Amino acid sequence: MRFWTDHRIDEDNFQDAVQGLVRNAPWWGISALLHVLLLLVLSLFVTSEVAEEKGPILQAIHPEPPPDKIDDTEDVKPEKLDVEDVQQPDFNDADLSADTDELTDSPEGEVGDFSGPLEGPAFNPSIGLTGGSMGGRGPGGGGTGRGCGTRKKDPFYKEVDLGLRWLAEHQDKDGKWDCDDFAKHDPADDRCDGPGQPLYDVGVSSLALLAFLGAGHTDRGGPKARYAKNVRTGLRYLMRVQDDEGCFGARSSKHFMYNHAIATLAMCEAYWMTRNARYKRPAQKALDFIARARNPYGAWRYEPRGGENDLSVTGWMVMALKSGKYAGLVIDPDAFEGARRFVDKMTDPEFGNAGYDSQGGEAARPEGLQDRFPADKTASMTSVAVLTRIFLGEDPSKSAIIRKGVDICLERLPQWRDDGSIDMYYWYYGTLAIFQVGGRAWREWNKAMIPAIVKQQHAEGSGSRTGSWDPVGPWGADGGRVYSTALMVMCLEVFYRYDRVFGLSR
Repeated sequence: MRFWTDHRIDEDNFQDAVQGLVRNAPWWGISALLHVLLLLVLSLFVTSEVAEEKGPILQAIHPEPPPDKIDDTEDVKPEKLDVEDVQQPDFNDADLSADTDELTDSPEGEVGDFSGPLEGPAFNPSIGLTGGSMGGRGPGGGGTGRGCGTRKKDPFYKEVDLGLRWLAEHQDKDGKWDCDDFAKHDPADDRCDGPGQPLYDVGVSSLALLAFLGAGHTDRGGPKARYAKNVRTGLRYLMRVQDDEGCFGARSSKHFMYNHAIATLAMCEAYWMTRNARYKRPAQKALDFIARARNPYGAWRYEPRGGENDLSVTGWMVMALKSGKYAGLVIDPDAFEGARRFVDKMTDPEFGNAGYDSQGGEAARPEGLQDRFPADKTASMTSVAVLTRIFLGEDPSKSAIIRKGVDICLERLPQWRDDGSIDMYYWYYGTLAIFQVGGRAWREWNKAMIPAIVKQQHAEGSGSRTGSWDPVGPWGADGGRVYSTALMVMCLEVFYRYDRVFGLSR
């Protein structure tokens, strides 16, 4: 050890000291020194390569500028393109290999934390259920999130694009779809009718976004990036109306939980498809709010932890949680089981029909419209129950209760008749549910969709109504023309928006 203490190195005699060390060092010391130097050189090359590999991941994690720093006054009207020109590139499974662990770690107390003002419990962030994948990018997803709804081989691609064009033309510059005043975008001598209620602006804006996302249009991509501005400004609008607790929109209406559930679904799908870090935090906060709002051991209704449950709100919540799960976000691990128990409670075990808030009961109707839209003309809650069961892992080919529910839906196929049969809410859920079942049931339902849905869209040459659907169902006066058009577009996107959970035949 004397060797190291006999040679003191200072700044003035550094070079001489090094030479002395080398002259007096034994052969094994020189060899060790050379090996250390070699390892240091090699480590520089390895570090450089790792830094290059980590670059894109780190860049994806860093959030983009907050929405309040972005100019939202840009024009969101799409170019008038010929639908025949719209093409869709093939999907590439390699695009689905994002490292979700890098993207989903959340600091404690910021996102993924279900404690807070609603006194929610602390939850384990693992759940492990399997289910269907939406036609977008992400774990289990079916593609790159670029215009899957406009490929010529897909059914109804023209009708879908015509509907999206109408929605794009009726969006405000700040990204919102104005439920009651969307017609301000029309010429003065050709204004659309069918306004809805302003308290549903957040909900119908989210439905419109889901229609674009369902066709593969994101804030950055899609066929020729045609609707990127519409999606981008729509998502920014949702982020602006989210409060500190994660709730989307004001809580001034007793139905605000609908707005929140649908907006959460849209934000989760956007994050799933794009992996844009800007959407991760609002999506997670919204899921956290859903977790705190759920009734203990139960489901959801109008008020957070209000003690009451209904199947309609619960259906939207399950879809939002399902999307969040596949996006790699943190969800309430008990929520699916709570929803399953409630669906069982609402379903008549003998006949298979499900009720809104009572076992086998009738579907809800707006006050004063019960006679105009009789409950026996719809199977809306039964279709919600069937879809929820499938998304929670119940195999329709093996489930007797699902088969009973499907038979009820097939007895009430979509029909555009002035006898109270029109129920777009039911048609939306029924289309998703029966598509999951597949086989003969789907062929029968799909056949009924053509006269009831496809042929009722306002065709080219219909002026400002071109591409839209009249809001003539029981909820048309609430949601208006934006609501009806978005829902019907999503019905026609069913072929690629959700894959079949169990891979059943068509």
